[in-house]
Amino acid sequence: MTQPAVPSPGAGVVYLLDIDNTLLDGDRMVADLRQHLEAEFSIASAERFWSALETLRAELGFVDYLGALQRYRNHIERSGMDAQRLLSTSAFLIDYPYAERLYPRSLEAIRHLDRTGQTVILSDGDVALQPRKVQRSGLWDAVDGRVLIHVHKERMLDSVKRRYPARHYVMVDDELRILAAMKANWKDQLTTVFLRQGSHAADPANINTHTPADITIESLDELIALEPARLAP
Repeated sequence: MTQPAVPSPGAGVVYLLDIDNTLLDGDRMVADLRQHLEAEFSIASAERFWSALETLRAELGFVDYLGALQRYRNHIERSGMDAQRLLSTSAFLIDYPYAERLYPRSLEAIRHLDRTGQTVILSDGDVALQPRKVQRSGLWDAVDGRVLIHVHKERMLDSVKRRYPARHYVMVDDELRILAAMKANWKDQLTTVFLRQGSHAADPANINTHTPADITIESLDELIALEPARLAP
């Protein structure tokens, strides 16, 4: 793993890339975790974990798997089940083969964008599992340690600018809510790219609720095919 990148002296274009369901198939990881929990415990019991996860998401504003696991452990102990079996779930999350869940052209897309600007991972998440995911997936090294993880990334744009100053920014994400919030702040200095892949991006409620992105694409293939001038006028 490379060391975190030092502040950039300035770039023409900075490409900000989300992780889950943008570069990495988060839906597949969730399906694997669901299968693991149901095999270790039961379908009914595993639902308590997902309930804890959604409660924490509402409280914190991001997905906290390890925090949900701790709450699920409390439920397991109160139910009289063997909470030690959860140790395997912790190992499942930490040692999960994230590199195998990258979308086919994720690393190629990073290399492609680096030819005309500077790529930076910008993600929401906790301070333990999310960076672990970036490291084990190979994304950390792919962007030379240019990784920013915040609780609410759309609220940390001044910090992003200080660390990676640029003439223009491009944000690629599967969440229209994030893209709309960033566009409202940065306006013409930002091009928003809605990568419509994954379960969240396909939800009509999310699509119809927020302002459309500047560019909508269906895959990383389309991102690679976009003319640089369209991304950064």
